Amino acid sequence: MRIIRFQGDSGQTHHGIETQGQQAELVEFDPTGTFKLISRTARIVKRLAPIEPTNIYCIGLNYRAHAQETGAAIPEQPVVFMKPTTAVANPGDPILIPRCCTHGDEVDYEVELAVVIGKVGRNIPEEQALDYVMGYTVANDVSARRWQKHSGGGQWIRGKSFDSFCPLGPVLVTRDEIPDPQSLSLSTTLNGSVMQSSNTSDMIFTVARLIAFISMDTTLLPNTLILTGTPQGVGVARKPPVFLKPGDTVKVEIDKIGAITSNVEQG
Repeated sequence: MRIIRFQGDSGQTHHGIETQGQQAELVEFDPTGTFKLISRTARIVKRLAPIEPTNIYCIGLNYRAHAQETGAAIPEQPVVFMKPTTAVANPGDPILIPRCCTHGDEVDYEVELAVVIGKVGRNIPEEQALDYVMGYTVANDVSARRWQKHSGGGQWIRGKSFDSFCPLGPVLVTRDEIPDPQSLSLSTTLNGSVMQSSNTSDMIFTVARLIAFISMDTTLLPNTLILTGTPQGVGVARKPPVFLKPGDTVKVEIDKIGAITSNVEQG
């Protein structure tokens, strides 16, 4: 299934399968990650991020070519950090340049495959890890590089945490439609120019490995979101660097899932 989350005419939030004419067939969403059609439709007034994450785990330097372009060594273990849930932005919402980015250029794009956990798990074996996946969506791990590298006390989370720094969507694709998450093409387009173009086969640590690693002695709740890293082509690694600025339009896209397009505005 390709599940959207949206507001209807009454302001209520629904899950559904989009049909025609801004309509969706409603779906009953079970917290354990199952969906059931309920034979009723509603008008799509505003599209929302397909889930409300309980936690957001992120992985750094998880594509070989990206690690190489940054000059970093290939990690021996996954590099894990987190974003706050307040960073989530809906499809169509703008990316806001934070006012605290007073040094000007530094806000960067990062297309990422986002994994949505569907049931409670802890100490999940790698060979069973994909059984815990509800589905997949697209994320843009927007990053303020100066805050990430120099102003965050040596930690990445501050530079990744500002409001609107996690555009998410446009749909949740259930895991049965993506049996192999390691064979998906993904890309970023900035103002019509392709900036990132790669495939999840370049991941250093697979989706299954990441789930097993993060769940070691740590409970993963339903709607936990795992951003699995970005490929080569980020703005900070370009010569000269390319950063987002007000008036830009950035699109992140993944095969079999879809694309999120965000306009960039001053916060």
